Amino acid sequence: MDFDWSYTIGLLWSRDFWDATLLVVELSVATWVLAVVLGFFVALADRSSLMVVRRAAALYVWFFRSLPLLVLLIFVYNLPQAFPATSALLSVPFIAGLLAMVLSETAYIAEIHRGALVAVGKGQYEAGRVLGLSRAGIQRLVVIPQALRIALPALGNEFVSIVKLTSLVSVISLAEILLVGQRYYTQNFKVMETMVAVAVYYVLIVTVFDTALKAFERRLDFSRRLAELTTEDAEPSGEVARTIGDDARAMTAEPAIRLEGGGKSYGIHSVFENLHLSVKPGEVVSIIGPSGSGKTTLIRSLNGLETLEHGVVYLEGKPFLAGSREKLSKSVRYDGVDALRIGMVFQNFNLFPHRTALENVMMGPLYHKRGSFAELRNDARTLLNQVGMLVHENKYPHQLSGGQQQRVAIARALAMHPSILLFDEPTSALDPETVGEVLRIMAALARSGRTMVIVTHEMKFAMEVSDRVIFMEQGKVVFDGSPELLAEQRKQDGRLAEFVRH
Repeated sequence: MDFDWSYTIGLLWSRDFWDATLLVVELSVATWVLAVVLGFFVALADRSSLMVVRRAAALYVWFFRSLPLLVLLIFVYNLPQAFPATSALLSVPFIAGLLAMVLSETAYIAEIHRGALVAVGKGQYEAGRVLGLSRAGIQRLVVIPQALRIALPALGNEFVSIVKLTSLVSVISLAEILLVGQRYYTQNFKVMETMVAVAVYYVLIVTVFDTALKAFERRLDFSRRLAELTTEDAEPSGEVARTIGDDARAMTAEPAIRLEGGGKSYGIHSVFENLHLSVKPGEVVSIIGPSGSGKTTLIRSLNGLETLEHGVVYLEGKPFLAGSREKLSKSVRYDGVDALRIGMVFQNFNLFPHRTALENVMMGPLYHKRGSFAELRNDARTLLNQVGMLVHENKYPHQLSGGQQQRVAIARALAMHPSILLFDEPTSALDPETVGEVLRIMAALARSGRTMVIVTHEMKFAMEVSDRVIFMEQGKVVFDGSPELLAEQRKQDGRLAEFVRH
């Protein structure tokens, strides 16, 4: 029997098929959009701190991934037999099909979102926290844009699957493409000719939307965007030492920040116990010591990134953070306003990869409405100029060297006008050639009168810029004094001399 090509080609102009194609597009797009949104909430529930919420999310995903879509379609469409009140909606094949497909696809897409959320590093959440962003703000401005870019290829693939799965809704008499084709070949028995036309319509839908989704994916992929043509680096502004410290607070009787009786452990391992630290306004304190001595945990405990078991952190004499096991007054609470007074520069920069250097610096002030957009943009550009990065203001972090990223991170911390700056080994992730440019910025900050607490392995830098140097080992403060006193004491202390020499 000869293949009737003229019949097949004629079906490509069939109004019935084009109506069915429009229905498939509507059903597929509606299912995909709803499942993407609902799946994200299920993925967030899966990461909730509440066990009952996590269990509910896991149960939903397990059940609807286990249930075949065909069974679910038939069940939903016939649900009015058990619950007549639902007949007004579920007796309509399109609504019944949409509901069944959304219930099923939400479970699959939730897993895609979960994987994307896991891929967003912990440092991104911490960077948002030190800028004073709320949990919702971190999700909206930091996590979701990055997770969406990560998940989009898989979400596009899932859309293709949804288009193909719409063929199953023919079991509830919805006039989609396959059902129209079945009606045609039961009348003329031209099965192959009709199914070729059916395949063409599905391929057409998938091709058009796959092309559109890939274009959208490329638009969101900031890692493929070209660097600016201007690539020359710039030295920090000559006025950096004077202007960058304008926010330093006047000297007061109270320490700028103080930790009393701090204790922190991980399981049975004690990091430090009954630790005390006091930093005066305008004082530069460097914390040195071997790896694992508790330096980073200590500095992260000062702004709440690590939770103390014991102890209280005071800001200018006011209780700011309390240990989880402390029984203190209710007035001792983490205050978001007070938290903004502590800026932090991370070891691994933690810039937001989906935002330019300028946008990174502007994010915190914009979120807290510190001024008009124009004012905050000018302030951000001034700070970038002061750290020698204005020429790179429109570049993304992946287009910058490590030293350049760290200088942008310093400008981002300064944009919130903090009274205290914390530095967590800011040069340890840099190559030797770029360490100097970051240290020059930090030295200028130190000369400006800012209150700074620096965890560092750069001994020469610590000795030159610090008012005090603290040496920690095995969770204890072994030395706390001026660089001059350290230079003297290391002559009598072999362990101290060995470390400082390195």
